[in-house]
Amino acid sequence: MLKIHSEPPKRADLATGGPAIFALGFRPFFSAAGLAAVVLIAIWIPTWMGRLALPDYYGAIGWHSHEMLFGYTTAIIAGFLLTAVRNWTGINTPNGTPLALLALLWLAGRVLPLLPAPVPGWLVAAADLAFLPAVALSIAPALWQGEQKINRIFVPILLVMALSNLLVHLQALGVTGSAARGIDMMLYMVVFLVSLLGGRVMPFFTQAVVPGFRARRQQWLETTTMGAFALLILLQLVETPPLLTGLTALLLALTQALRVAGWHHPQVWRMPILWVLYTGMFWIVIGLLMLALSSIGLVGGNLARHALGLGGIGVLTLGMMSRVSLGHSGRPIDPVRSIQIAFILLNLAAAARVFGPLLPVANYTFWVHLSGGLWIICFLLFCRVYLPILSRPRIDGKPG
Repeated sequence: MLKIHSEPPKRADLATGGPAIFALGFRPFFSAAGLAAVVLIAIWIPTWMGRLALPDYYGAIGWHSHEMLFGYTTAIIAGFLLTAVRNWTGINTPNGTPLALLALLWLAGRVLPLLPAPVPGWLVAAADLAFLPAVALSIAPALWQGEQKINRIFVPILLVMALSNLLVHLQALGVTGSAARGIDMMLYMVVFLVSLLGGRVMPFFTQAVVPGFRARRQQWLETTTMGAFALLILLQLVETPPLLTGLTALLLALTQALRVAGWHHPQVWRMPILWVLYTGMFWIVIGLLMLALSSIGLVGGNLARHALGLGGIGVLTLGMMSRVSLGHSGRPIDPVRSIQIAFILLNLAAAARVFGPLLPVANYTFWVHLSGGLWIICFLLFCRVYLPILSRPRIDGKPG
């Protein structure tokens, strides 16, 4: 079974000078993700309504899908990996000035396409395409010094994500018509990544709080799931019948449901920091089922992608950012009431966006606005609670 191992911590002397926000990777990148979540949707809603015009590098629809995946989501991936790799290996990942420069590179990819003065397309592409390889280079030294070689899988994962980004930029530069494939490839890569990490941390979290419970994880199920994800991702690089994608998604929905059933215990619903992760996993199962149905024309592919993106990735990342930010700032892992409300509201935002348009008398615009508004409220709550935590030193005096 593919696992993400922790290793006995080695001595890792973090620099203690400089702003606390650049002490460890989760701090600047979770802050950036929280702010981006608000700004990106606040820009998108009036753009979608035709009341705001964006520069046409990506196109309006292309900008929205690109920025939610390669802006918001990659910030969380970078913050998580820069922090987790240090924990797994006991070897430092970038902090201080190198971390600040990495955050500025991410920011350049967000800002350059929106500047009112024309910016050369090659410069926009270069800035944005550099980020994921830079994150891979930032974590590679620690992973290659670490004893658990399987953890090195994250370097090729980041590079495949960079390839999917290249497919988007090639269309923006007028070279190919590959943007839709790149977006779908990245969406499935992120779903694969959160499923992989969820299979490691969620059983552990559940066992830690439920006395005597032992999660079930089966070799054949893990192998089948990871193989099916690899196939789904590879299918985005070639012309294939939609039915093949649909059958692959159906297989993944079944294996994911079986995986989650093996980790689940009813007591997780008493703990918001756990149930938010399980609801995110359930959204992934729903999204994969809808993707299978979309291949035979029973539901729209756009709704399936929002189930995976807004429901699966959105809910899981909000839950993981909340947990990691508390744990790595020396605080008890118990989110405050407003964050618990945010967990509920984000699930409602996903339900509105995915199921609202399917109602017999559906006002599509209403459901988009409702979902976007709930999303913004959720991440305003996240920013209000966590930006002060992320920008201040740990309360226990430890580095990081």
